[in-house]
Amino acid sequence: MKLVVQVKLLPTPEQAAALEATLRVCNRAATHVASVAFDTGVKDRNGLQKLLYTDIKATFGLSAQPAVRVVKKVVDAYAALAAQARAGLLGKATSKRYRRAMSSPVSFRPEAAQPFDDRCLSWQQDVRDRVRLRRDQRGTLSSWPFHQLGRHLAYKARQTGVAFLEVDAAHTSQRCPRCGHTEKANRPAREHFRCRRCGLAGPADVVAGVNVRDRARSAWVFVTMPVPATAAQPEAKGRCDP
Repeated sequence: MKLVVQVKLLPTPEQAAALEATLRVCNRAATHVASVAFDTGVKDRNGLQKLLYTDIKATFGLSAQPAVRVVKKVVDAYAALAAQARAGLLGKATSKRYRRAMSSPVSFRPEAAQPFDDRCLSWQQDVRDRVRLRRDQRGTLSSWPFHQLGRHLAYKARQTGVAFLEVDAAHTSQRCPRCGHTEKANRPAREHFRCRRCGLAGPADVVAGVNVRDRARSAWVFVTMPVPATAAQPEAKGRCDP
């Protein structure tokens, strides 16, 4: 059974800024796709996706699922326009309204609604790398996704009785888990890690994950260490004069 639930988001100001920035990028991308579709006559989903998928990701910095949803939104918009024309809702083919609607590309308002599904929820984690923001917005945007994720994990852990331990992730993608050498040059590229001291190489995210795991193990041993029993105080011996 499919359950439909209507919810209202109550984001913080920082979250609202991130969501608005992502929405604007999606609608700029949709307007671009609609223009290309109009010029080329390619308005089916498979054709547009094959033609523009790579361009959307490279030009607008969108990840895979939002890029696919942008194409779908454009296809749906042109399909709705064609249906209106066939039903006579735009007037006769010679009317000004009809000619105006059919003689120019579909465009999207900056705040137009953007379809999404559960695969698009990664925006919350990746939005820092997917959109371009003003300089004064970058600091706040960089801080909220991982902080919110930590809060959710802690909450779920408490609900199920699972221990939750948060460790400092600083420099975990620059530190070699084999020899401990840490420097920026250990990451010659965003996705790759190669230790300049011992030569260990691998995906940067995997290396960072190993370092986080090792820090968590060390911290867990410390916080679960038994508290030493307090030595008993020796009893006082001797005579007490009144």
